[in-house]
Amino acid sequence: MSISYTVLTLFPGIIDAYFAASVMAKAVERGIVSYRAINIRDFALDKHRTCDDAPYGGGPGMLMLPEPLGRALEAAGAEKKGTGPGENPPPRPREARRVIYLSPSGRPFNQALAAELAACRELVLLCGRYEGIDQRIIDLYIDEEISVGDYVLSSGEAAALVVIDASYRLVDQVITPESLAEETFSGGLLEYPQYTRPELYDMLQVPEVLLSGHHENIRRWRLRRRVEKTCALRPDLIRRGLELGLFDGETRRIIQEIQEYE
Repeated sequence: MSISYTVLTLFPGIIDAYFAASVMAKAVERGIVSYRAINIRDFALDKHRTCDDAPYGGGPGMLMLPEPLGRALEAAGAEKKGTGPGENPPPRPREARRVIYLSPSGRPFNQALAAELAACRELVLLCGRYEGIDQRIIDLYIDEEISVGDYVLSSGEAAALVVIDASYRLVDQVITPESLAEETFSGGLLEYPQYTRPELYDMLQVPEVLLSGHHENIRRWRLRRRVEKTCALRPDLIRRGLELGLFDGETRRIIQEIQEYE
């Protein structure tokens, strides 16, 4: 399985630099991930390559123009949706191409959504700037708006890279399954504390159990630390996991012990 990312941006250099580094560069080299960075300015037809103008109705800031955005989206393979009664095409399979606009108004991004996107063959990510984009582009081309958090960024590129980074690493063969199995949010819990050499640093010792070589004791220690950490830092995840039945009997017993102690 592989995934393709097409990023529509005013600053393609930001995207190019990301795909050329670290684990992502290796995934691209192996053919698991491919990408295109499309410069929206290439689709502005005036001599100044204008991509923004003042919003109708007044107000501060500038808005990205619909014409270059529409041409860029169509060059990326985005299909225009119907605009009248009965004109909307049937929904595309979720694993096919999805056209996404990064927006503070969108669906909250989380690990579950990252896994959903990782199953797609292609993601087309539209990066906004200024005050955003003309609503007609959203109405005509966008399948889904996604927000990476309850805050406002000046750069849609930063939000797009969050979505890319969280999703591509879940694609088969990018990272070993063992590395993904116990990391933060897997099984509804945060990750356990980790240690490496030296055994003693600034008078702090690595927990003895991790030096014991006893795999079952290490497993139990790590699970307990995961539960303790999640109870302390993200009790909302504990509540959600209990409601959805995400935890096995051992995990539920640890949760009960911690809550009784508190």
